[in-house]
Amino acid sequence: MGDLFDRLKEVLKRPNLKLFDERREILEEQAESRISLAVAESENNLMIGARSAFDLPRDRISFDRESVLADCLDAWRHNPLARRIVELTSQYVVGGGMWPACADEPTQAFLNAFWEDRLNHMPVRLIDMSDELVRSGNLFLMISTAANGMSYVRLVPSGDIEAIESRTNDIEQEVAYVIKADQDGEERRVAAYDSLIDAQGAQGEFETVMLHYAINRPAGGQWGESDLGPVLRWLSRYSSWLEDRVRLNRFRNAFIYVVKARFANEASRQARQAQLLSAPPSPGSILVTDESEEWSVLSPRLEALDASTDGLAIKKMIAAGAGVPLHFLAEPESSTRTTAEAAGGPTFRRFEQRQRFMQWMLGDVCRVAVARRALVDGEVNTRVQISVRAADISSKDNVDLARAGREVAKFAGELTAKGLISEEEYLRLVYRFMDEPAPEGRKQAADAGARWESGNQEGSSH
Repeated sequence: MGDLFDRLKEVLKRPNLKLFDERREILEEQAESRISLAVAESENNLMIGARSAFDLPRDRISFDRESVLADCLDAWRHNPLARRIVELTSQYVVGGGMWPACADEPTQAFLNAFWEDRLNHMPVRLIDMSDELVRSGNLFLMISTAANGMSYVRLVPSGDIEAIESRTNDIEQEVAYVIKADQDGEERRVAAYDSLIDAQGAQGEFETVMLHYAINRPAGGQWGESDLGPVLRWLSRYSSWLEDRVRLNRFRNAFIYVVKARFANEASRQARQAQLLSAPPSPGSILVTDESEEWSVLSPRLEALDASTDGLAIKKMIAAGAGVPLHFLAEPESSTRTTAEAAGGPTFRRFEQRQRFMQWMLGDVCRVAVARRALVDGEVNTRVQISVRAADISSKDNVDLARAGREVAKFAGELTAKGLISEEEYLRLVYRFMDEPAPEGRKQAADAGARWESGNQEGSSH
C-alpha cells in the first residue's frame, strides 16, 4: 500500500509537459504578432506621440518646429519654385511700397525720420520682413531706442528663438522671448514690449524689447506656420522627379554597337574589338563589312512620353498649396488671357489679405516708436491715428475702379441734381466705388459735385 502512495506522489510531482507546450506555443504566437505589428524606429517615427512639457498642445514640438524652419530655409535657398513663391508674395504685398501717415504734423515728421533713417531703411527692410513671414510664419523684431527717442528695428531669425513666455491666463499676452544659447552657452531673455511699464531708465536709456507677429497660427497656439510648410514635401518630390527626367533624357539617346561574327578563338575576338575601339565609326559614316559580320545598335527603350502629366500633377499640388495659379510658376494652364485673369482672382485676394496684415503690423511698430519718442518729445502725439498706406496689388484694379467711379459719378450726379440724394451721399457713393476714403465736410462734397457738374456740361457742349 505504501508503494502505491509513493508512485502517486511521484506522478503528481511530474510536470505536465503537454500543458507547458501549449502555453509556450500561445506565448510564441503572441510575441510574433507583436513583432509583426511593431514599427522599426527611424527618424520619421522617433518623435511620434512625443510632446514637450513647455510647448502648447496646438504648437509643434520644438524639434519638429526647428526641423520645418530649417527645411523651409533650405528650400528657399536651393529650390527655384520655393524661391519664386516667396518672391511672388513679397513683390505683390510690399513691392509697390508702404509708408506711414497721420494727421498730426510733428508726429508725421518723426514717422518720416523713423521710416527713412539710415539704420532702419524701412522701404528696403519691408522685403526682408515679408520674406521672413513667408518662410517661417513668424516675425521677431528687436526694438532698441536711443536716448533721443529714435527707435531702430532689427529682424531676429525665428530659428534663433528658443521659447515664448506668456501670461498664464492669456497666451496672446507675451511677456518675454528666450533666444538660444550663444557660443558661451548662455541663453538671452528679451522682454516683450509693454506700453504700461515702458519707461526711460535713470540715465535716460531705453530697455531693448521685442515684438512678435505670426501668420497661419492655429487657435490656442503661439507660433505661426510657414507658407512653404504644406508644399515642402511636394517641392522635394518635384525636384526628384525632374532630376530623374533629366537623367532619363540624357541616356535616352545613348547607344552602343553590337558586332556579331564567328571567330576562331577568344584572342581573335578581342583583337577585333580592340581594332573597333581604336577607331569607332562616327555618326553619319559609311561602314562596309562582309557577310561574316552582323552589325546592330543597342539603345535603351525609355518610354517617357506620358510622364509630363505626372510632373504637372505634382506642380498643381504645389500651386494649390502656395495659393497661386500655375501660370505664376511658368506653367501655362491655358492659352487664353481670360482664363489666366480668372485664375488670378483668388490669388490677389490672398495677397490683399497678407497686405492688410502687413499694414497693421507696421502700424503697430510705428505706434511703439511714437510712444517711445513721446517720452522725450512732447510735440509727438500718441493719440493720433497712425495708418500705413500701400500700393495697389494689381494695376488692373485701378482701371476697373476708375471705370466704376466714372459710371457711378454720372448716375449719382443725376440723382443729386434731381434732389433724390444729398451731396454727402453723392460723394460717399463716388469714393465708395473708387475704393478711396471720402473727404470729410459738406463743403468738400459740394465742391466735388460742382466740379463734376461743370465737367459734365463742358463735355456735353463739345
